Amino acid sequence: MSKLASIFKNNLFSIISWAVTLILVGGMVGGSLMWKKNTATVQAPPPEPTVAPDEIQPEVAMPALGMPESFSSIEREIQIKTNVPADKPRYKPVEYRVSRGDSVFAISESFKLKPETVLWANYDVLQDDPHSLAPGMVLKIPPTDGIYYQWKENDTLEKVANEFKANIDDILNYPGNDIDLADPKIESGSWVMIPGGEREFVQWLVPTVARGSSGTSPTNQNSCPGGAIGSGGFVWPADNHFLSGNDYWSGHLGIDIAAGEGAPVYAADSGVVTMAQGGYNYGYGNVIQIDHGNGYSTLYAHLSTIGVSVCSSVSAGQWIGAAGNTGNSQGAHLHFEVRQNGGFINPWFVLP
Repeated sequence: MSKLASIFKNNLFSIISWAVTLILVGGMVGGSLMWKKNTATVQAPPPEPTVAPDEIQPEVAMPALGMPESFSSIEREIQIKTNVPADKPRYKPVEYRVSRGDSVFAISESFKLKPETVLWANYDVLQDDPHSLAPGMVLKIPPTDGIYYQWKENDTLEKVANEFKANIDDILNYPGNDIDLADPKIESGSWVMIPGGEREFVQWLVPTVARGSSGTSPTNQNSCPGGAIGSGGFVWPADNHFLSGNDYWSGHLGIDIAAGEGAPVYAADSGVVTMAQGGYNYGYGNVIQIDHGNGYSTLYAHLSTIGVSVCSSVSAGQWIGAAGNTGNSQGAHLHFEVRQNGGFINPWFVLP
């Protein structure tokens, strides 16, 4: 074998690798040259169309701002945009039709009024008793807190202001009253808003009966000396711990706890039953009262069932009856009151 053939044989792999590399490099260089040639060709933009001299439109100069010529157009007044508040005050009463589940407390809250204001304005239908509220009733809702009053024949501003503990100027200047300040006469029979006015309620209350009563009370024919004494630590008298209607306020001296017909009612603390009576009972219906022997007494009204008797001792949390809708009530619930030394206190102060 010749020397050249021997060299070729020994370096065959290297020779082939170099040959392939040269082919690839040549291809890349050739491709680059072709791409550059093609992209170098740029189309010239089309010539602009020629316009005959007589078709050329003359330029019109606009008047400069601030110059007299700029105000030669039709004049109009500037309209200023105003924002009307969503809570625009009202000065006249509105009517509200009572729906099932309503309460004086909830209705007054929806109109941002005190419940007393709504109760006072509707004495003709509610008789100062919030439990008289019934579906379908139409209530007068005053525009502001105070007394909505129908003027009588012999009324004077001084007399009315004194009666309702109000200010004469507040009555005169209230926009809804439409009083002529130059001649402040108010016609008999007209309705007038007494802002900030107030009056006493006609209270429909079961009296407090103590365990040591003498027996002369019409609601308790027996005195109940001795018996269980409360701890002062109250428990909830119903399974639900929320309201179904009225809260505690000056016209409703208790709370209405959500409880369906027949729901269990429990003694809020240990004590002696001093009243367990069926009937209307000032609108309370079937009612139980417990004297806890430490100055406190509790009352449970509108019951469907009375499960204890007068003078029986009960312990805190003991079942004493069932919730209902008796008396002056418009739906099953538990009306619950707490009294201390004969006076009413807010049940929320003692309930856990």
